[in-house]
Amino acid sequence: MRDMLLIALYALLGAAAAGVAGALVLRALRHRSVAVSLTVVAAVTVTAMLAGTLAVAQAMFLSAHDLTVVTMVVAMAAVVSLATALLLGRWVVARSRELTLAARSFGEGGSFAAPGGASTAELDALSRELAVTSDRLAASRERERALETSRRELVAWISHDLRTPLAGLRAMSEALEDGVVQDPERYFRQIRTEVDRLNSMVGDLFELSRIHAGALALSPTRMSVYDLVGEALAGADPLAREHGVRLVGEGVEPVPVEVDGKEMTRVLANLLVNAIRRTPADGTVAVAAERRDEWVVLSVTDGCGGIPEDDLPRVFDTGWRGSQARTPPAGAGLGLAIVRGIVEAHAGRAEVSNVTGGCRFEVSLPTAAAPR
Repeated sequence: MRDMLLIALYALLGAAAAGVAGALVLRALRHRSVAVSLTVVAAVTVTAMLAGTLAVAQAMFLSAHDLTVVTMVVAMAAVVSLATALLLGRWVVARSRELTLAARSFGEGGSFAAPGGASTAELDALSRELAVTSDRLAASRERERALETSRRELVAWISHDLRTPLAGLRAMSEALEDGVVQDPERYFRQIRTEVDRLNSMVGDLFELSRIHAGALALSPTRMSVYDLVGEALAGADPLAREHGVRLVGEGVEPVPVEVDGKEMTRVLANLLVNAIRRTPADGTVAVAAERRDEWVVLSVTDGCGGIPEDDLPRVFDTGWRGSQARTPPAGAGLGLAIVRGIVEAHAGRAEVSNVTGGCRFEVSLPTAAAPR
């Protein structure tokens, strides 16, 4: 038993010496290629085995011939181990370089394509993660391009919409100043109308800037959807009468929600005004609210004739106005963008779909938690 313990001790001391030396070499070469590291690991393994064997052989007083045989066997094992480690390292390095080139391509604006051929499990996992990152980056670039296009359109449309009333205000003010106006009261009313229009546009821009900056402060309170829809219908009724459009709000369930009443009233008001202006006279705008699982869905259905399928994904984009048939006589295309921003701030979603004779805008909000 004592002899076995001595043999184990000598073997441990010899292997430990080789291991410490190998660790120091690995630390010095830690920034080198993985092929070098694998070769060092294989060399340390064989050296540790050789050191332990030699230490035991010396302690056991083996003959010179036996010691030479053992050393030769270990040396042959060392050659095979080092060759195998070197080949494995070169293979891993080659796959890593291919992966680096593929990653560089999508980093420069392209898309990631995983290199072909067999690879290690870790490199395969890295390839999958890079592919997912590439898809997300492509989607982000697409959103950025769409946002930039939307901003350019917004600037162009806002410039046009501001220039028109400002030109009218200047002409009317000059006419009043020169005293060539036959009916000054009519000019005053028109000036007030144009000023209100400009004020509305500036208010929409300010609201949209707060939404995009994440500065929209909400004060949610528990309230019934029935009351929320009732207030919105009452506010939109004069405009509906002016356009000869019937407002219907019979399918409204009294479901509780926790929302900012002021902001959500603005959402419904924007949807109703949008629907009324695009529904022909004697048409109907229907408002409904129902519970679907954990959501409360408010819908506004108009008689606009529908939206082209290609335009549906852009309806809530900033500055979107749609086709010429749907272009309103006023406004800058900010109402629906504000709707989406406010709804998403409430952890909800806004959607649109075509129905027979028109389209339906749906606002989905989380239901209010049961009172404790």
